[in-house]
Amino acid sequence: MATMRCCAALLLVAGAAFAAGAAAQAYPSQPVRMLVGYGAGGGADTLIRALAPELGELLGQQLIIDNRPGGGTVIATQLVAASKPDGYTLYVADNAYIVNPFLMSKLPYDSLKSFTPVIALSSDSQVLAFVHPSLPVRTLKELIALAKARPGQLNFASGGNGTLPHIMGEMLQSAAHIRLAHIPYKSTAAAIFAVTSGEVSIGFGGIFAVKGLVQSGKLRVLAIASGVRNPLMPQVPTFIEAGGPPLDGTGYRGLLAPAGTPREVIMRLNAEANKALKMPAVRARFADLALTPLGGTPEDFARIIAAEMDKWGGIIRDAGIRVE
Repeated sequence: MATMRCCAALLLVAGAAFAAGAAAQAYPSQPVRMLVGYGAGGGADTLIRALAPELGELLGQQLIIDNRPGGGTVIATQLVAASKPDGYTLYVADNAYIVNPFLMSKLPYDSLKSFTPVIALSSDSQVLAFVHPSLPVRTLKELIALAKARPGQLNFASGGNGTLPHIMGEMLQSAAHIRLAHIPYKSTAAAIFAVTSGEVSIGFGGIFAVKGLVQSGKLRVLAIASGVRNPLMPQVPTFIEAGGPPLDGTGYRGLLAPAGTPREVIMRLNAEANKALKMPAVRARFADLALTPLGGTPEDFARIIAAEMDKWGGIIRDAGIRVE
């Protein structure tokens, strides 16, 4: 009798393993939904649309981009956390996913326990200290000197409280011992427009968002928050080269799945995304967007998340930034 029970248990385990393997082989059997916490045209949206044609072809299914802006990306993130863990609902995570736990006292999900990392897709540098051409500064040193001479009188724009441009502005103030007035707008596009129109003096944002405005003379870029110069704007010095504090505004984007998604499904998604990221057409699109393709294992992405949370959490706590 004991032998029969043992055999039955082994058959159950083997059956479960076979079923999991079969499910992974059959995945995906329907379109895969990619949730984005921003409207069309935002960074995460542009990234996944640059990757979707090749990734969808490798998976053999359509990728549906589902834009759910609002709540500082919390709306989209919560939808994914509450979704069935079957690999058919994924989240395109960016820096907001990293910083929200430190900005908000209550989130409707656990930023670590509610998700499973799939793959890191890209990194990108943030252009810092772009100014309206009428501001009498041409270098970062001159901007810092002017801010020290006029404490609290210069203002900077961001796409809202808690956004990366807001945090970077706070970092600059703390590191350079200056005081600026923060003006939050409803979107990054609105914040950039405020600087180009002269309504606000200083702005912080990504290269792709401001490149055309810089080329047309509507904005002047002073420095980039990165360890190296960006090939899209090789004339722009890093913060250190410009004589400023060693600030790093590198951001990361990647795919997350709901916690409990089968490992076999995660690895299928990871394998195909790694292949897509190496395709010339994808790499060309990423280069146009000033994005560096990453890839790697789910564990690699988990390590990036942990390191970024440690980095940004400390910055946010030190600056006392809260979003309620």
